[in-house]
Amino acid sequence: MPDYRLPVLGVHVSFKAEADQGRVDQAIRLVEEQFGRLQSKAYQSSKERLLIFLALGLADDVVQSTEKLDALETRIAQLLAKIDEA
Repeated sequence: MPDYRLPVLGVHVSFKAEADQGRVDQAIRLVEEQFGRLQSKAYQSSKERLLIFLALGLADDVVQSTEKLDALETRIAQLLAKIDEA
């Protein structure tokens, strides 16, 4: 498992992850872009508050994606069942 030592939002973090460097870089870009958008809309808020909003927004994205995936899997199962009946 690769070891990473990278700056994220001005803070140096060290962590291990199974993700490759490209995925880690992509995740960091996403966090920094989303944080920048929040910061531009709520410039009076503390960094901690903005990070909480960012975490909630990303968690909501995961919840919505999971619900969509579950619905697609259900639909695929129904279609496969129809094919098996034919």
